[in-house]
Amino acid sequence: MRRNRLIVASVLAAIGLWGLLAASSADAIPAFARKYQLSCSTCHAPFPRLKPYGDEFAGRGFRMEDPTKEPARATYDVGDPLLKLFRELPLAVRMDLYGLWQEKEEVKTDFQTPWVFKALSGGQIHDHVSYYVYGVLEEGKSVKIEDAFVQFSNLFGAPVDLIVGQFQVCDPMFKREARLEHEDYQIFKTKVGSSPTNLAYDRGALLEWGAPGGLDVVLQVVNGNGIAAAKDETFDDNSFKNLSLRLARQVGPVRVGVFGYRGTTAGQHGNNVTTYLGPDLVADLGDRFQLNLQYLQRKDDKPFLGQGPERDVTTRGGFAELLFFPRGQDGRWALSLLYNNVETDFRTLPDTRYETVALTLNRLLARNLRLLAEAVRDLEHDRTRLTLGVIAAF
Repeated sequence: MRRNRLIVASVLAAIGLWGLLAASSADAIPAFARKYQLSCSTCHAPFPRLKPYGDEFAGRGFRMEDPTKEPARATYDVGDPLLKLFRELPLAVRMDLYGLWQEKEEVKTDFQTPWVFKALSGGQIHDHVSYYVYGVLEEGKSVKIEDAFVQFSNLFGAPVDLIVGQFQVCDPMFKREARLEHEDYQIFKTKVGSSPTNLAYDRGALLEWGAPGGLDVVLQVVNGNGIAAAKDETFDDNSFKNLSLRLARQVGPVRVGVFGYRGTTAGQHGNNVTTYLGPDLVADLGDRFQLNLQYLQRKDDKPFLGQGPERDVTTRGGFAELLFFPRGQDGRWALSLLYNNVETDFRTLPDTRYETVALTLNRLLARNLRLLAEAVRDLEHDRTRLTLGVIAAF
């Protein structure tokens, strides 16, 4: 067993050394950076984490604030003002490769390569109309589509944006796909009993309004059952729709928000009503530190849909994340400390408690090539997990 660990450690070290040696020649950049001939650091610090400018760029439908800065070379002039035709389809690729060692598991070492392979595309279809989509091969499973939506910006000239398609319900609070850790934001993924509802991917519509006084209002209407394949030509498995509302405001360097959600899942023997309520906070502590906090309380009144114990179940949880950029957010190093805690008060349910602490070190080898080293301590099961990875986007 010790010999196997040494072999894996040697190979992972070789991967890391290869990345360091290749950094000087890695110059590929993703689709939007290619289009505008800008560095990835314009929107990301480090990738895939978004800067405020990157959030604003996405909110505008992946276009510049000043329309005159849109490159004419990006589209064909076909003499028809109603047609904006790409010269080249905007396309980018992301690939995550990991090596794993874990304590107290039957499989102690593992090459998780590729853990993720994504083909992404996005851009403007017409003025104030854009799209974003990616297909992903994840954890060795079949290729599937996750994010896939059309965005209408500044509806009727008002500060209102509409997104229709597949997206993550948690995105207005924290974007899981933009985190710097391999460890996830567990509260957003948690399901209870037989209910398919969580705050990760779903299908529906999102309306965002920049209200007077700096208040950001996000209303979502979703199916509530994730993004599984259609059954009998319908994606939703019942006649109910789930609603959420989030209010947020920026006060100096602090963004404070509150999120509420309510939905019903139908079962043959009973319906389950799910509610979420909780605050979130982002505090920028100078150029080198950022603190992110999320807390949510979830309640289900019949999580087994009438086929199990009939009782209310409460799930409480969230995360605290501290990011540290030793040389500023445009530097090459990023260190993060992530604490996850999720607990359900019904102990007979499987996986009723999740508690971990993750320490993650990121080193940019190039703006689009990142080396990750992560140690996770599972406090619930008293075990440690070590991960070394290479993440590339081009």
